[in-house]
Amino acid sequence: MKLKYFFAAIVASLAMLVSCSDDMEPTYLDGLQVSSSYVAIPVDGGSTTITVSANNAWSINSENVPEWLTVSPMTGGAGETKVTFTAAGTLDGRTAVLQLLFGDDVQFINVIQGLATISPATCAEVIAGPDSKTYQVTGTVTKIANTSYGNFYLNDGTGEIYIYGTVDASGSYNWAKFGIEVGDEVTVAGPKTTYNGTVELVDATWIKTTKSLIKVASVDPENAMLPTEGGDFTVTLENKGLNLSVEVPADAQSWLSLKSVNGNTVVFHAVENTAGPRSTTLVFNTTDGKKSYTAETTVAQEGLAGTHDLPFTVEEAIAYCNTLSGNSPKEVWIKGIVSKIDSQFGAQYGNGTFWISGDGVYNDGDAALDFEVFRGLWLGNQKWAEGNCLLAEGAEVLICGTVCLYNGVAETASGKAYVAEVNGVTTDANGIGTADAPFAPEGACNAAFAGCTNNVFVAGKVAKFPKDSDKFNAQYGNASFWMSADGSYTENKAVEFEAFRVLYLGNRKWVEGDKVLNEGDDVVIYGPLTTYNGTAETAGNKGYLISINGATE
Repeated sequence: MKLKYFFAAIVASLAMLVSCSDDMEPTYLDGLQVSSSYVAIPVDGGSTTITVSANNAWSINSENVPEWLTVSPMTGGAGETKVTFTAAGTLDGRTAVLQLLFGDDVQFINVIQGLATISPATCAEVIAGPDSKTYQVTGTVTKIANTSYGNFYLNDGTGEIYIYGTVDASGSYNWAKFGIEVGDEVTVAGPKTTYNGTVELVDATWIKTTKSLIKVASVDPENAMLPTEGGDFTVTLENKGLNLSVEVPADAQSWLSLKSVNGNTVVFHAVENTAGPRSTTLVFNTTDGKKSYTAETTVAQEGLAGTHDLPFTVEEAIAYCNTLSGNSPKEVWIKGIVSKIDSQFGAQYGNGTFWISGDGVYNDGDAALDFEVFRGLWLGNQKWAEGNCLLAEGAEVLICGTVCLYNGVAETASGKAYVAEVNGVTTDANGIGTADAPFAPEGACNAAFAGCTNNVFVAGKVAKFPKDSDKFNAQYGNASFWMSADGSYTENKAVEFEAFRVLYLGNRKWVEGDKVLNEGDDVVIYGPLTTYNGTAETAGNKGYLISINGATE
């Protein structure tokens, strides 16, 4: 999961207090003095230095230092210390309020770079505009993601942007003061940034909230999720406007219909769903005679996908997460290929964090292609323990758990998901098919019979060549042989795996002069799994030897 720090909002009046830090009078605490508590940096970039004089150790709180500002040094001791503040050029003005910690006391240092010019704009203009510029936007709140810092989505009809943190004039997160609810019209101002393709105003200063005349009071079912078999969905509204209008969105008219409107209670009906999960956003409208007001709610319906027998693809899981306003109401199943590991499984916490995609390629956190398994547990829904195998990129996994959308990222809820299968197996007792934990022949059989077709590693002993012509030869350049854990061959297809027409070391054809393979040799092979007439094997001419008795060439 990617985390961000939140910083103090731009305080326009600060610019009037600062012209040059050298002109400011020093400020004092008992035992500590700074030559200036205001630091000005040119808008084109540069550095400014102040002097900290102290009779004991001090430090600058790193949590208050924004990414655009470099402070050096961050700590000091008794005596005089020159502290330099450096920033690159910026398109628009920006500020920060830093905390210099000295024992139980705090000295605030105000940093300003340039003068913020707030540009009133539509959402479309913000989306098209440059990053770092400060915009003032008015729009309707469509979804609230976090009430601690004030994260919500704002739509003005020209587009939608994400407000990533909302502060008052002092730079404090004060959500209760703003009185913001879905459907309200809100005006904020803040600097634009683009994060993983999402346009955001970061730590936007709240200016005004205009309460909507209509809002959703309740929904039934409470979680706004209809079962696969369909049924009624009821929305009760609080409406202070002159009328009420609603219609079924075009994207849902094939499965959702308006059943009745009785005062402020609206009932919809959904038909049975025989496909994947689906959802739509319902919009309710009223007016005061001059201006229109809206309220929204989302209704979703479970589908056949997302189950153990028909797991979501990564793309389907991401689409499903985008319908959620919190955690999913139940566990879902997702199949994908590990593309990146952020935090490997370990005994300390017993969980791991990694990304999956449809093709095993990590797309730099692309919100449409990459899904994050966040602090997931191991096979059997258990904490990972010493002796368990380690996950690897390229492994096909089946994930089961509660999912959500967090800051635009589709992911599993922390600690509420687990790896149900790796390369088709539910236990790592016989390996998981990775380079560091190859399948034993029995494990490869289990994986193949479970339907795994992924490229995997299999380690064992050569037990038998079906016939002499199946040994490596110059005519075909490949070989077929049975593998078992101990080198014995008992015709037990549950534990003995067939390496079928595998190529030689280095994924090439065998040629005269290459080492001859013999029964009893320890081998590791790599390739896609398949089954044929009840036999678990490699797909013909698509697997190859990795090593023979430990030798790779």
